Amino acid sequence: MIIDIHAHLIAPPELYAYKSGLLANRGANGKDDPGISDELLDQHALQNIELMDSVGTDIQLLSARPFQLMTSETPARIVHHWVATNNEIIQRQVQMHPDRFRGVANLPHAAGEPIESALEELDRCIGEFGFVGALLNPDPGEGRSDTPPLGEEYWYPLYERLTALDLPAHIHSAGCNDGRESYSSHFITEESIAILSLLESRVFLDFPELKILVSHGGGSVPYQVGRWQAQRLHPKLGGGRTLDERFEESLRRLYFDTVLHYPPALKLLIELVGADRCLFGTEKPGSGSATDPETGRHFDDLKPVLESFDWLSDGDRQLIFEDNARALFRL
Repeated sequence: MIIDIHAHLIAPPELYAYKSGLLANRGANGKDDPGISDELLDQHALQNIELMDSVGTDIQLLSARPFQLMTSETPARIVHHWVATNNEIIQRQVQMHPDRFRGVANLPHAAGEPIESALEELDRCIGEFGFVGALLNPDPGEGRSDTPPLGEEYWYPLYERLTALDLPAHIHSAGCNDGRESYSSHFITEESIAILSLLESRVFLDFPELKILVSHGGGSVPYQVGRWQAQRLHPKLGGGRTLDERFEESLRRLYFDTVLHYPPALKLLIELVGADRCLFGTEKPGSGSATDPETGRHFDDLKPVLESFDWLSDGDRQLIFEDNARALFRL
């Protein structure tokens, strides 16, 4: 079985028309029904399933499209209404096709709010909807925030809840409003900051059972590992490190998806952290859905890439394609 742990909602334009109305009235009308019929919603779910079938994917874990989540909008009620609506749309698609989809909760974590403000919606998604994970945006201000990095105690109420629920958090930033980065490059920046913050803090000492999955192969960190290893062991720069271990060992406290569109990079990641810490993910359809002129396939068609790695054992491939996802998300 092929389980794709990184996929996003395919929804009709009516959902985004609802978003426009929400922005226009600044959430003053409350959380309205977006008015999307089951028939229309299922048409878009079937489009997704057709894509899955075309590349051999059996199950996708669905979350909202992060760059659409607008967590930096004010007042915060806009964020809460919009995120809750996305979770409900995902739940409807999961109910329509329970053999093909699972839901990942989106957190209504508005910029400037304490993380506790997102926990009620997380509880609803797990308790009522049966979602199997949570999407964690480390930068709700979308490039304009002073939200503390993930190694700070600001985030501890969320880590406590995730640990109690035995629920993984999938790190994936949202949009970017600072004008210096596209949302896609912002993803890589925030994932890198998130990893370094977590691994230079007490988080995994205080929450040894915390399960964190990082998008896009871990941002830039696995590909600059020598820099972080040297810094940790440097007599002046690394003397105050919290985790008394090599940086490569610390990386294995995390999990990583395979959303890398360059086979040598994917090979490096697997060799660095191990097949037991990598989960098959494609983010398909997404920014990788362009044709590679060398292969004739889309860059995000990653199953053939992993199958072509003759240095991977059958057991390693089984871990990446299925077993790690089953264990981490308790599928």
